[in-house]
Amino acid sequence: MLNWALTFFVFSLVAALFGFSGIAATTAGIAQILFYIFIALFVLSLLSGFARRGDKMINKNL
Repeated sequence: MLNWALTFFVFSLVAALFGFSGIAATTAGIAQILFYIFIALFVLSLLSGFARRGDKMINKNL
């Protein structure tokens, strides 16, 4: 997912360089949305990993 965000970011930079402001704004918006989705999924993954580790630690103490 982060790879796609970076790809759209590079496309927006290239489009801005050549003066295609509409395309640059669109691809920059897509890159921003994908980046926020990536961050949300990353945080959810971390929380679920900590939850699983917590269950294992509780079972070891019993």
